[in-house]
Amino acid sequence: MANVFDNLAADIYKAADIVGRELVGVIPSMTVNAGTERVAFGGVVRSAFTRSSLVNESYTPSMTIPEGDDQTVDNKTATIDKVANVKIPYTGEDILKLNNGAGYETIYGDQIAQAMRGITNKIENYAALTLYQGASRAVGTAGTTPFGTNFDVIAEARQILVDNGMPLDGQATLAINTAAGTKLRNLAQLQKVNESGGEDLLRRGELLNLQGLMLKESNGIVSHVKGTATNGLTNGALAVGDTTIAVDTVTAGATGYKSGDVITFAADSANKYVVATGFVGASGNLTIQGPGIRVAIADNNAITVGNNYVGNFAFHRAAAELVVRPPAMPQGGDMAADRLTVQDPFSGLVYEMAMYKGYGKSMLDITTFYGAKVWKGDFVATLQG
Repeated sequence: MANVFDNLAADIYKAADIVGRELVGVIPSMTVNAGTERVAFGGVVRSAFTRSSLVNESYTPSMTIPEGDDQTVDNKTATIDKVANVKIPYTGEDILKLNNGAGYETIYGDQIAQAMRGITNKIENYAALTLYQGASRAVGTAGTTPFGTNFDVIAEARQILVDNGMPLDGQATLAINTAAGTKLRNLAQLQKVNESGGEDLLRRGELLNLQGLMLKESNGIVSHVKGTATNGLTNGALAVGDTTIAVDTVTAGATGYKSGDVITFAADSANKYVVATGFVGASGNLTIQGPGIRVAIADNNAITVGNNYVGNFAFHRAAAELVVRPPAMPQGGDMAADRLTVQDPFSGLVYEMAMYKGYGKSMLDITTFYGAKVWKGDFVATLQG
C-alpha cells in the first residue's frame, strides 16, 4: 500500500501557515526534551542538583591532609503525566464529498494543522502554569497590567534572578501576555527611535530585549485565583534560607493555600514569596522555592495572601524542562498502517502521527505524552499583572 502521507506532508506544512495560531513564547525559551524515544505514561525523568558549597574561613598548615567537606547531591524527579490526543476519522464517502469541493488533502491538512495548534496551545498553557507556580518570589501589583507608565518592574524581576545567582549568559526570558505587551508598546520612550536605539518596535511592533531579558509574548499566560486561606501565623521561627514554613491558626476555607499564591510576612513586606505547595486545613506546611526566606521571621508572625493576578514570569532557560514524547508501543507495534513525525513550525515541538485502517474507514491519531518541571526555582520570578 502506498504511504498515505506522501502527498499530504506538503499540505500539512502549507496549512500550518494558513490556519490561525496563537503566540507561543514559553516553549521555545525552556529546555525542551522532545526526542522521538517512546515513554510510558507516568514515566519519571531524574536530574541531579548540587547544593551551595561550605566556604571555610580558616587555613591551618599541617603535615596531615585534612578531611574534605561532605557534599550532598540532591535528586529531583519530573513525571510525564499529561497527555494530548487528537483523532481525525474519515470514511470513503467523506473523502468523495470533500473532493467535490475544496479538496480532501487541503481540508485534511487544515485539520492536522488545527490539531497541532490545539496540542501546542495546551502544552504552552501547562508550561506557563508550571513556571509561574514554581517561581521563587514575585514583583508587580496584582490585578494591574504592568508597564502602564514605565518598565521599571522588569529591572525588579531581573534583580530577583541575579540576586539568586542566575547566570548572565543571555538565556533569560520575560514571558508576558498580550495585554502587557500592548502596554509596553505604548510606552513613548520605547517608540522614540532616538531613545530606544532602533525602529523595530515603532515600525514592526517587535519587542526588544530589555534589562538583559528577552521579551516573549504568550497566549498561554495563566490567571491565578488565590486560595481562600486567611489569618495564618508562622508556627515557629524561620531562618534565612528556610523553604518550609509551618503555619497554624489558619481559616482555610475551600481551597486553603494554593500553589502560586503570593504571600508576605508582617515582618517582611518587601519580599513577596510564591507558594510552591500549599495545604487545606487549620495548620500545615507551606513550601517555597530556593533560595528560601530572605529575612529571619519570628514565631507567630502574620502571613498575608496577595490578590488574584496574571502570572507573567521571568526565567532562565535552565530553570525548567519540558519533556514531550510519543507513547510506548507493544513489541511488534500496534495496528497502525503508517507513521510520520512532523515538527510544528511555531513551537518547534515534534509530533508523531499514526494512520489506522478500519472497515471502510481510516483514522489519523496524534498522541503526545508530556510533562514539565521547574528544576531551579531560584531562576524564576513571577511578574504579577
